[in-house]
Amino acid sequence: MSGTFRFLDEIALADMAFEAEGDSLPALFDAATQALIQSLADPASVAQTWQQTIDMEEPDIDTLLFEWLNRLVYLKDAQAVVFHHATLKLNHTPDRSVWRLHAELIGAPVDQATQDLRSDVKGVTKHLYAVTQTGTSWKARVVLDV
Repeated sequence: MSGTFRFLDEIALADMAFEAEGDSLPALFDAATQALIQSLADPASVAQTWQQTIDMEEPDIDTLLFEWLNRLVYLKDAQAVVFHHATLKLNHTPDRSVWRLHAELIGAPVDQATQDLRSDVKGVTKHLYAVTQTGTSWKARVVLDV
């Protein structure tokens, strides 16, 4: 399972955008999660003293990814944390009517003295938001409000 992401400087001048790709849906979710985590702070500078388990479900994969990324932003603000990493498990009901995400988030409270903080992301926008599949590969385009 492998995924990649790249920041898209030419997409949104006042905001931040990225494109995540994966050879599977779990890889896409990992890549998009890493892009958001890295937009907040350098994960290498974030200790591993905070942990949160999250379970989510949505009727479609587009909505699940969108809501998951916004949940990360919410936790950043509500609990004043940034993230070191996330472990994700993605599955669906046999009829594919519900997609489920189980996540273990690891991070630490925000500390300007020890962390390389980057952007203060306010949310994930619907502007240019897209999740697409080509064969077995998946791609997401995400614009972050900063």
